[in-house]
Amino acid sequence: MIQTPNRRQFLSAAALGLTGLAAPAAQAKRPNFVVIFLDDAGFADFHPFGKPDYPTPHVAQLAREGCRFMNFYVPQAVCSASRSALLSGCYPGRTKVFGAHGPRARGLEPSFATMGNVLQSAGYKTAVFGKWHIGDHEDTRPPARGFDESCGLMYSNDMWEYHPENPQAYSKYPLQYWNDGKITIERVTPDHQQHLTTWYTERAVDFIQRRKNDPFLLYVPHTMPHVPLFCSDKFRGKSGKGLFADVMMELDWSVGEINKALKQAGADKNTLVLFTSDNGPWTSYGNHAGQTPYREAKGTGFDGGTRSACIVKYPGQIKAGTASSRMWCTLDMLPTFAHLAGAPPPKNPVDGKNVWDLVRGARGAVNPNEYYPFSTGRNFEGVISGDGKWKLHLPHTYRVLVQAGNDGAAGKYRQEKIDLSLFDMEKDPFETTNVLDKYPDVAEKMKGYAERHRQTFYAEG
Repeated sequence: MIQTPNRRQFLSAAALGLTGLAAPAAQAKRPNFVVIFLDDAGFADFHPFGKPDYPTPHVAQLAREGCRFMNFYVPQAVCSASRSALLSGCYPGRTKVFGAHGPRARGLEPSFATMGNVLQSAGYKTAVFGKWHIGDHEDTRPPARGFDESCGLMYSNDMWEYHPENPQAYSKYPLQYWNDGKITIERVTPDHQQHLTTWYTERAVDFIQRRKNDPFLLYVPHTMPHVPLFCSDKFRGKSGKGLFADVMMELDWSVGEINKALKQAGADKNTLVLFTSDNGPWTSYGNHAGQTPYREAKGTGFDGGTRSACIVKYPGQIKAGTASSRMWCTLDMLPTFAHLAGAPPPKNPVDGKNVWDLVRGARGAVNPNEYYPFSTGRNFEGVISGDGKWKLHLPHTYRVLVQAGNDGAAGKYRQEKIDLSLFDMEKDPFETTNVLDKYPDVAEKMKGYAERHRQTFYAEG
């Protein structure tokens, strides 16, 4: 059953997020960074954000050791666009990385620095183990984008010759598994997919053990729970609630293994761990998809697509066992991490801002972003105010699930249209009531942000 936030929960979360701790300057060493980035996980798929009918003790433990962020966003609820925004700190409209790129796509241009580039240049050891999906050319794969070590898939695990609906589309592009810039599995099979979560986790634990004395960035963008779903023998059937639950239990295990490895290596107290998802659930897949209490899901600009559960743990810097309703976004991760690491920012423009004071819960901290844009594919759909209170949808079409699929088969959508709409996200986080006429001054301000963004990043289209 989904745990649905209400007004009182939002206010209490805000109060909990107000307690700040020591500034990073007090630290003797530069912090390590671990980013665990799931694929298509729903807001309510893990305890304590929701109440799924399978256990997730390790994510729950991470929440007890850190802060839950209830208003954490991605700028586009689709794979490549979301990952590019996280790694570059740039709007999809700036990088022109939209939607989900197919095999051998160029991806994020090297003119945009990644988080790996920024921290590697500052002396960090860097690694990415998992799904890359922001470029499949020699100069856009991990070794060329600031990562010393890497393994995993270059794009989504359904883009292969075993695709359940359209295998012909990918038959000439075998899904490959890469290790440190070399193909080690030429054709990934269903048997290989069963081991992906384990392989990524084992590499992550090994990296922590070897790099514990160096400042490091560890990025673990899991392939799961993106369909098709697979898990290892050690978790198949373990939940008693079906394959999706088994997969989520294995992802929870992975979080636990990484958290344990940090503690055993003595790196725990000097490491910022961030756990979230690239977007909301792909609800078309029914019992193979997660849950969100918010409107719509993946592939839309509504909060069911763009709001992700997020935990940040940083002992001594972020108060443990807290929750915060302060809003921020994956766009802010690169500049915030660069600030904490004392790393110079990229030479290219970066759209996210350093939100460290907001994240650590400093009293009076204000989000320096006036707004965040949201989009689907190439379509710019609206803006959210930086404080998270107001959300403006421009007129646009969006997909609505008509019938969910079952056991790995996709369901059916229909297209609907939303007119110009303003939502009060504090009172109405589920985007049900248009208050455009009730708050004309707010509407004009938000339309100004949207028009400025459109003119700057979408005028040619």
